[in-house]
Amino acid sequence: MACPNLEALVGFQLVYSHKFDRLTHALSTRRKLKEHTWIIGENSDISLRCNTQLAPGLMDAEQVDSFLHFHDAWGSLTTLFLQSHRQGILERDVFIKVLNYLPSLQHLCISQFDMDDFDDIALQALPPLQSLRLQDLEGVTFWGLLDFARGFHGQGIRSLSLINLNITYLSVLSNLLLNLKNLRRFKLIQDSSPMVEPGDLVFQPIVASPRLEFMHWDIVLPGSANENLANSIRANGFPNLRVLRAPSDHDGLLQAVCRPRAQILLSSDKYSQAQVPGIAPGQIISVRMLSGARKVAQKRIEEARKSVQFKLTVEEEGVVHQIYDFNGFIGTIGSKITYNLEPDVLGSDASLVDLGDRTGGNKEVSLKDSCTGMWNASHHGGKRWWSHVERYRYQPLDLQKFF
Repeated sequence: MACPNLEALVGFQLVYSHKFDRLTHALSTRRKLKEHTWIIGENSDISLRCNTQLAPGLMDAEQVDSFLHFHDAWGSLTTLFLQSHRQGILERDVFIKVLNYLPSLQHLCISQFDMDDFDDIALQALPPLQSLRLQDLEGVTFWGLLDFARGFHGQGIRSLSLINLNITYLSVLSNLLLNLKNLRRFKLIQDSSPMVEPGDLVFQPIVASPRLEFMHWDIVLPGSANENLANSIRANGFPNLRVLRAPSDHDGLLQAVCRPRAQILLSSDKYSQAQVPGIAPGQIISVRMLSGARKVAQKRIEEARKSVQFKLTVEEEGVVHQIYDFNGFIGTIGSKITYNLEPDVLGSDASLVDLGDRTGGNKEVSLKDSCTGMWNASHHGGKRWWSHVERYRYQPLDLQKFF
């Protein structure tokens, strides 16, 4: 066959519905393949069984064996993406067997599977990894996460992403960060705000990690989580943290514990359609898109500049010669943390790298560095008719951006 040394197939991703196809078969014979994406689609036979029986046993023996044998030659595979598409099913036992077929696996992403397919039991059976991303998994509970962090296989994790798992209590995050000794990157994205369990005593830092260097913290609904994280940072709970990205920094508490910045807006933000209201003292604003988050953060900086933070008086022998006013700022002098609201993918406005960024489905492929839309700028309607947001050309995505 062609391409015997193929390491990755980038761009085109085929939905696998537990039926034979030549592309999947050809990829299964590439012994040097290092990365692969499984998009598991719906199968009509499995859907019929779902109407009459419960898992396990929805996949028949032939479907299980075929899927397992695809991985026989992938001893060099280091990165694997597994995502369910339109109720695609991959049962728990198959998950456990597949992941133990891959001796070189280091980076794993599992997304959108039903609770019968991937649950706490499957989580405990994961092999030792360096990077793990768990996204939209109903079967993963906070008990499962805690058991994973305490177990042997979780000790090598350097990058952990928890996306839409709806973690309820801050104590879960505290124990996760405490037990994952080698963690360097952590992403938490969910709608609800983790809270302190009723009756618990709060000692700061309530969350802490001695080695964490990068944190993406995105809690959409206002609550106590942002305040508790800010207090933990002040209490030196993250001595090695260097980058904090918090798109949903409702009241600017997290921006306030990072080093001050004069400018957060990017040049491309002038094209953004995001509208930012005026910010009143104590007002809470939730913005998840990065361009809107940058505008809100910049607005806080500009509002702080309107007030005088402190005065410097030059006095000699009781005579005041000059008084200098120093305007206010947002941030903490001496902090080593950079408040970063820039995307992982150049030109993106999303706070999270998703599978579409890997396939290039939302990117414009061009011979130019970017599409400026100047080809239609000469319309007789002028600027009232023509408007265009500059888009960057598609570029191969570093897989570590997913983790």
